[in-house]
Amino acid sequence: MNDSLSLRSMLNVQNLRQLAAPLLIILILSMMVLPLPAFLLDLFFTFNIATSVMVMLVAMYNKRPLDFSVFPTVLLVTTLLRLSLNVASTRIVLLDGHTGPDAAGKVIEAFGHFLVGGNTAVGLVVFTILTVINFVVITKGAGRIAEVSARFTLDAMPGKQMAIDADLNAGLIDDKEAKRRRSEISSEADFYGAMDGASKFVRGDAVAGILILVINVLGGLVVGVMQHNMGLSQAAENYTLLTIGDGLVAQIPALIISVAAGLVVSRVGDEGDVGGQVIQQVFANPQVLILTAAILGILGLIPGMPNLVFLLLASLLGFGAWRKIKSRSIEPAEKQAAQQAAPAAAAPESQEASWSDVTPVDVLGLEVGYRLIPMVDKGQDGELLKRIRGLRKKFAQEVGFLTASVHIRDNLELKPNAYRITLKGVEIGSGEAHPGQFMAINPGRVAGPLPGRETRDPAFGLQAFWIDAGQREQAHALGYTVVDSSTVVATHLNQLILDHAAELLGRQEAQALLDHIGRETPKLVEDLVPKLLPLATVQRVLQNLLEEGVNIRDMRSIIETLAENAPRTQDAVELTSRVRAALGRAIMQALFPGGAELQVLTLEPGLERVLLQAVGSGGTEGGAIEPGLADTLLRQTAELAQRQESIGLPAVLLVPAPLRWLLSRFLRRSVPGLKVIANSEVPENRTIRVTGVVGAGG
Repeated sequence: MNDSLSLRSMLNVQNLRQLAAPLLIILILSMMVLPLPAFLLDLFFTFNIATSVMVMLVAMYNKRPLDFSVFPTVLLVTTLLRLSLNVASTRIVLLDGHTGPDAAGKVIEAFGHFLVGGNTAVGLVVFTILTVINFVVITKGAGRIAEVSARFTLDAMPGKQMAIDADLNAGLIDDKEAKRRRSEISSEADFYGAMDGASKFVRGDAVAGILILVINVLGGLVVGVMQHNMGLSQAAENYTLLTIGDGLVAQIPALIISVAAGLVVSRVGDEGDVGGQVIQQVFANPQVLILTAAILGILGLIPGMPNLVFLLLASLLGFGAWRKIKSRSIEPAEKQAAQQAAPAAAAPESQEASWSDVTPVDVLGLEVGYRLIPMVDKGQDGELLKRIRGLRKKFAQEVGFLTASVHIRDNLELKPNAYRITLKGVEIGSGEAHPGQFMAINPGRVAGPLPGRETRDPAFGLQAFWIDAGQREQAHALGYTVVDSSTVVATHLNQLILDHAAELLGRQEAQALLDHIGRETPKLVEDLVPKLLPLATVQRVLQNLLEEGVNIRDMRSIIETLAENAPRTQDAVELTSRVRAALGRAIMQALFPGGAELQVLTLEPGLERVLLQAVGSGGTEGGAIEPGLADTLLRQTAELAQRQESIGLPAVLLVPAPLRWLLSRFLRRSVPGLKVIANSEVPENRTIRVTGVVGAGG
């Protein structure tokens, strides 16, 4: 019961908050058409002054402009409130102004008599000066700052976004922090754009104040003389004082709001509030205080000057400078004493090692020479950072899991143009890049040689040349593939990531992948891990697939197959074979796209029987192959695979399921690019055509 009452009260409060803004706007607009009594007019004028003071104090105490992001809306509402009050007060002044100076309420009377002494000329001058200060000085300056800030913020957005992407790729921040920073950049641009437009409200309000003053004076004279038979001088005095009081009571809050707008848009840095920054930066240097005190003291000694005032201020500034110097002389002594005491206490501790001395190695690392630093420097909009972000995204989409971030650092031990790619601290690839130049790669069919520095494409080992930008058209015309330096490094890194995908799928990545799948199909993952299989076995199966170039995007099929076969076997190799059979359609599609027939190599039946005997009856962990037979198998498979590739076909060897794991491991290093598939992996609707037989005539 108590909980339901509490929930109901919370909902009521929330509903009231949601209705507050619409009700306020409706109330403000109603004041333009509905007559208000003098007491309510005094109340709303006082509320307007309090609101403007509150807004200015909030602007002073906020540390960043975005901390007061609602300010453009507040500026519009307060401007609308002042204009509504002007309309309401004008109605009362013209209707009841003949009755006396308090016809429009005590607030307008106080501003008309107390602030300007009841003198209409003085009132007009003061009102004009306040309007000029607001319109020409503060509002114009604040609007210009907001305009320039909005322009610069929009121009800087691409660079800031790339810096966030670079930090994300380097692993310095996570996805949530990157999202927060992007949202902050977008909010900053929206804020300064809104402030640029909102400043026009204040300028229009100042112009409206002048026009309302003139209209009220002329209208009051007409009403007083024509309708109430007042003398011209008496009508001018009554209505002009009321109009000036009305103008001042609206113009002073407008001036305060304009000052608040200037404070918000002119903020630089977020170290503290405005007052703290002014005291820290203006009065922190004792030399400035001493020189200022000396100048005021000299002026105070000149005969005819207000000596007391000048000497008093000079004394105060001199006292402040003395306090600053004294505090600065005490601080070094305290620091020196602390430094002398610290080594004695820290000496025994500095000899002991701690876990902070253990630095974990980066899963993926890219080290560059000093000439390649601009390619990876976020301050110089390094193109390589963008490409690395793109290749990680592409890898996740094509392979099926997100790799670790690439940690980039400079290494002065490398050659200036060299780079090195590491996996868990061990080098897995290296090369050279030349910023400003392009690599022309020979894809195998070019029309002629190309002048340039000959090299090798680090990703695929193809013949290539480093050329200048002016030779790009010539290289394209000859049939070369031309890429820039960033693409060379990114392509090399991408190829190495694909080659080592199995090693990149660690325990943490496997768990993150299951968590990701579990958000869509929680029951499927819960039934598998850890009820049927431990995480380590699932990870091993996924690594087996990746080692042979099978992507793991279809995690639903993989998990369902593991869950179906886990009660019968816990062996990772056997489970991998079952998963490959379930993924057979996708495996064949990747090798032979569309409905093309499967042009494959097979084993000679006699050789097949010998190999089946070697692995044992149904064994999956392999067996011993006689050396002579192994040599013949390697040689013939390599020859047939090369012939397949020369005619544009993938090198695929079709074998019985018990032999697939053994031959795949045996032939993987000696015949790169060969894919070994099992009969059980071929869909029933695909046509098989044998283009070569391993062991025929051997």
